Amino acid sequence: MAQYILYEKKENIGILTINRPEALNALNLDVLKEIDACVTELEKDKDLRALILTGTGRSFVAGADIAYMSKFDVESGREWGRFASKLFRRMEQLEFPTIAAVNGFALGGGCEIAMTCDVIIASEKAKFGQPEVTLGVIPGFSGTQRLPRRVPLGWAKELIYGGGMITAEQAREIGLVNHVYAPEELMDKAMELAKSFAKNGPIAVKYAKAAINRGMQTDIDSGIAIENELWSLCFTTEDQKEGMAAFLEKRPADFKNK
Repeated sequence: MAQYILYEKKENIGILTINRPEALNALNLDVLKEIDACVTELEKDKDLRALILTGTGRSFVAGADIAYMSKFDVESGREWGRFASKLFRRMEQLEFPTIAAVNGFALGGGCEIAMTCDVIIASEKAKFGQPEVTLGVIPGFSGTQRLPRRVPLGWAKELIYGGGMITAEQAREIGLVNHVYAPEELMDKAMELAKSFAKNGPIAVKYAKAAINRGMQTDIDSGIAIENELWSLCFTTEDQKEGMAAFLEKRPADFKNK
């Protein structure tokens, strides 16, 4: 039984909630181990079509646990950073779409875990930032790598060098966040978005995610080659035949993930 996370599945959509509200959902080793175990199960679930990641209470994730980290030496710091970064990379590589529904503070490790998701949406009360330099360290869960890949380089550097916070609206303006909603609407909007992903051909969505993520890490010609190969593989699937038949017959498609 997990102590610090909650997981539920509504039809084919998963909802993973970080549940340590007494510490504003700060990430310590126990929290990360529970997320790691959950991700292992998510990787096995072939019926899952989308995942929503959120937090309990007034915080999404306020960062990594500073009291826990304050005793680190170089070796324990390296081990901690590697463990979290490996976990976050696995989250980023989940085959189905992932949505971070940021309900409050997303600072440090909280901003970093949000950035593992394909799409970030936020409550009007959300705050984002990478304040690590104010503690004498740098982002250690891949924040120096993901933030410049999601927002213009100058904004990433300003946020990381300055260590300040920005509002949800500011995060939307720089492209970190897709949409900002009233707090009471956030989870309904997250579910609405997840359903818009889940209704489509699951193999096609999986291949689209792979093409984007792999292509963004290479040159455009290599990316086009990746896309072409994955596009071609779609024509080996029953879902492609069903999707096109449904279009021609003017009826909803019944995708089977085959």
